[in-house]
Amino acid sequence: MSRLTVIDLFCGAGGFSEGFRQEGFEIKMGIDRWEPAIKTFNHNFELNCPVKNILDFQDSIEEIESLPDTDIIIGSPPCVTFSSSNISGKADKTSGITLTQIFLKIVAVKKWKPGSKLKAWFMENVPSSIKHLGNEYTFEELGLGDWAAKNKIGRTKVAIKLLGNQHIVNSADYGSAQCRERVIAGEIVNKKKLVIPKTTHINPEQTSEILKSWRSLKDIKKALPSPYSNFSTRKVVDPNYPGIELSLNKVTDHFYDTGLFQCEWKQSKFLKINHPYMGKMSFPENEDKPSRTITATKIGTSREAIIYRSESGRIGNGEFRTPTVREAACIMGFPITFQFLGGETTKWRLVGNAVCPSVARAFAKQVRIELRLGKPEKLFLSSEPRLENINNLNTFSPKIFQTPPKRNKGSRFRRHPFKDGNITVTLSNYDINKNGKNTRKWRTSIQYGNGEGFPTFNLPDGFYKKIERTIEKEIHGFAFLEIINNGFSEKIAKGEILQEMYEVQKPKKIYLEPTTLIEKIAEIIENLKIENEKFEQNNTIIFKNKENVPLKQLFALYAINKIATIANN
Repeated sequence: MSRLTVIDLFCGAGGFSEGFRQEGFEIKMGIDRWEPAIKTFNHNFELNCPVKNILDFQDSIEEIESLPDTDIIIGSPPCVTFSSSNISGKADKTSGITLTQIFLKIVAVKKWKPGSKLKAWFMENVPSSIKHLGNEYTFEELGLGDWAAKNKIGRTKVAIKLLGNQHIVNSADYGSAQCRERVIAGEIVNKKKLVIPKTTHINPEQTSEILKSWRSLKDIKKALPSPYSNFSTRKVVDPNYPGIELSLNKVTDHFYDTGLFQCEWKQSKFLKINHPYMGKMSFPENEDKPSRTITATKIGTSREAIIYRSESGRIGNGEFRTPTVREAACIMGFPITFQFLGGETTKWRLVGNAVCPSVARAFAKQVRIELRLGKPEKLFLSSEPRLENINNLNTFSPKIFQTPPKRNKGSRFRRHPFKDGNITVTLSNYDINKNGKNTRKWRTSIQYGNGEGFPTFNLPDGFYKKIERTIEKEIHGFAFLEIINNGFSEKIAKGEILQEMYEVQKPKKIYLEPTTLIEKIAEIIENLKIENEKFEQNNTIIFKNKENVPLKQLFALYAINKIATIANN
């Protein structure tokens, strides 16, 4: 049998197609509206597909019928509106539903047309998409009522059935060094159902004599040379495909400095290990586990950022870094010969939006099994990269850290030294209860509970004076007050200067930037070696509805209220 053919709708860089190509399928066409995606797709699959908007097929049967009739249809409709991370999952789902239904409409026409050659179709999306799509779609519901009648098919006949034909897969189960959960919907046409490939890897917390353990992040990192390596011709073996071996000078998008400014990685560190109402994450990454999901947005300041300790040996600026584009692509499962076109941000988006080739390959392999095509002698892989017209990010030189990125004018500030006793004591420049804009007033507040929406109580300026005597009576109290009132307080600026320093992310004269002030409070209290001591409130009610609280929260309250008081006066 000749090689089966594939068309890739919403093809992006071509991760879905790459998995099918590796199993011997012929990629005939990719469709995407984003020019860098189509250029990347064409470059890697040696095609000449034009930029094309899938919406062109919404109201035109002629457009659909003009597409090549292939054996397989694959696609990954944009998931951004379905993603739970998009405005906390509250975004309008309309566009995501529309694009998905257009995909299903194309599949329905190709599946039900006279003389159809379609043998399978697969659609990838985020798991939350399931609850926004129907269990099944009739021809009428897909806008194909007239087409169905013309082809002597009932308008209300089910054209596409999703119920029972959707399954959430984890890329780590198929050999990717990444825990990335996605839903695959589809059908082996002659089976009238989706057939799920057997997993090849398993969570090491489980036991199996047959399956390998999940691959870890260090499997990728250790296989690739350090991004700070010197230019040379020594050999690099692909972390995922040992048969591919390139000279180091042919490995693109890896030998450049992704080091972060100190203010950037500190922001991420705070959100990961000390978030106001979300759980603790590793900082830097736990390299003994698979990577977390590679997202389409490359950023080093967020909770979702993937951050490594830099191999450069620097302290402060550049001490931590984000993955290179090549590391991210290898985590996804792309061969090191696969090229991405554009600048760094564009390349990262192409990688993060892709379907993991390892997952795609598993489904392609399953198609071969179901159609009794036999196993190819070896994977179809490009042994050499096509480097013409490629913007290679490699510089083989260290990054120079000069001016840190600035925050927007009037940016909101909210920080607490630590979470303990289900309590946080917070310095902010806005009313957390109202969740409004920056009010140009610095505030002291106490949050009871770690969840969003838990009770928040504001305290007036000067409150620290009322609790000074109470603190003196506590263990380490005098030592704490001595430090705060002799050296620390002098570094607190007036409110406008605090805000300015926060926006430019730099100290001014003797004053400390507000995030540094909060870090210093945590450091001072931790150095006092206060273990599990409690503050028994008795007749002195400072923390409402609490009989006792961690002593260090009382100390934090004093210091934060003093910052707010000085700033506002």
